Amino acid sequence: MSALHPTASRLKIGLSACFSHADPGRSLFTNKTLQYVEQSIAHWIMSAGALVVMVPCPTGETARGDVTLKHYAEWLDGVVMHGGSDVWPGSYGEVPLKDAWLGDRVRDLYDLAVVEAFEQQGKPIFGVCRGLQLINVAFGGTLYQDIETQHPGAMQHRNATAYDQHFHEVDIVPGTRLARLYPGQPRVTVNSIHHQGIKNLAPGFDIEAWSYPDAVPEAIRRRHGHGRGYIAATQWHPEFRAASGAMLDDTPLLHDFLAACADARARPRPGHSPLHIRDRAERLLRRALLRQR
Repeated sequence: MSALHPTASRLKIGLSACFSHADPGRSLFTNKTLQYVEQSIAHWIMSAGALVVMVPCPTGETARGDVTLKHYAEWLDGVVMHGGSDVWPGSYGEVPLKDAWLGDRVRDLYDLAVVEAFEQQGKPIFGVCRGLQLINVAFGGTLYQDIETQHPGAMQHRNATAYDQHFHEVDIVPGTRLARLYPGQPRVTVNSIHHQGIKNLAPGFDIEAWSYPDAVPEAIRRRHGHGRGYIAATQWHPEFRAASGAMLDDTPLLHDFLAACADARARPRPGHSPLHIRDRAERLLRRALLRQR
């Protein structure tokens, strides 16, 4: 999408918010809840000419007005689910094995509500890192709370010192959409910035890439016929660049997602709620935040 495209024709892509919860000890924005985006992922989406709109959580102690996530899902052409904090194990029916793995329950409820709203509108959804994990949980899958602890033979998937310059190889599954996006590249190098990962895959999804050699799912996509909207996700961060230039090219992934968004704009196909009860996630989110007041 070139710079010559008028604003009205550009795709409008939602980006889920990260949360920094109210902290009385913080010197800036003391005791205020912050919602924000990491700039690399916004710039990644914008690199193809799309407009990026953060989708703020509409509920909380300062909420006013009648804007809902449904309004954003109706207005925007698709959404990218951001990386960030751990997923709370309670979101997939488990008890945290360590306090360090408690995750962020409020953000889980918000993210589930975002996925639900965009799925109900049949709008494309792309997940990155935590986004992949959250999508898997939203549609009935489970996670390893800690890969190195729970997955026999696991290699290191997160290095706090190297962070986004920590890499491993993944094997792309032949015959998948991801394989068609990267022809002739059966094994590629990606970054690895996570310690949780998919344990049981959500029904209706296929695994498109596995980590090598320990076989942790690294990319998923909803199977054709199991829903009307496009849903795909990667465990790696395509928006982060390797200093060496050795990482998998992010462009085909982004263009594939944006092509689905353009198609959904031209031919809207409303979907259904992944949680089986329409708007259930948003009601749970509102109830949880009301209890915090």
